[in-house]
Amino acid sequence: MNSTKRISTRKLVIMALMSAISLVVYYFDFPVPLMPSFIKLDLSNVITLLVGFSLGPIEGVVVCLIKNLVHILIKGMGTTMGIGDVFDFVSGAVFVLTAGFIYKHKRTKKNAIIGCFAGALAMALVSLPLNYFIAYPIYFKAYGGEAAILSAYQKILPETGNIFQALCIFNLPFTLIKGLLCAVVTVLVYKPLSPIIKADRK
Repeated sequence: MNSTKRISTRKLVIMALMSAISLVVYYFDFPVPLMPSFIKLDLSNVITLLVGFSLGPIEGVVVCLIKNLVHILIKGMGTTMGIGDVFDFVSGAVFVLTAGFIYKHKRTKKNAIIGCFAGALAMALVSLPLNYFIAYPIYFKAYGGEAAILSAYQKILPETGNIFQALCIFNLPFTLIKGLLCAVVTVLVYKPLSPIIKADRK
């Protein structure tokens, strides 16, 4: 009983610590070449994925949720009603759930790699309808309409005809590359860090 309680307490402490680290990493976002300036890259999904592999996929999602909730509390919802954090949470949750459950089924390096890349692909595919039907309509209202957002893409590629085309050309591959980058970093650092993160360490 006491042993179980200690493990549960340690898990909560680890999740709180990883949530804090994930939030800090989330703030270190940066613009990338050939993308509109409002689209930025961060590697906070590395932290949630590490938790998903070490403690479980649900725990990884919880860490992702805490990161975004605290970010909203600090930054405020603003004119976009926090849609950026909602998007980040949903896409991140899909990433860690997909990768985490594949790895949980069979804990091998091969399955970790398969899970990571499957999670990156799932995140990219989910991002398209999430952006088109939910996120971008809110951005249109906040930033001067669809034409204003579209013009940011057309400055990079003048042939971009509409928002759906822009999302397919720019956002979809960007999200996939972001997921793949997080996957590579996770695979590289997971083995040395997993003994520290796991909640059942004696």
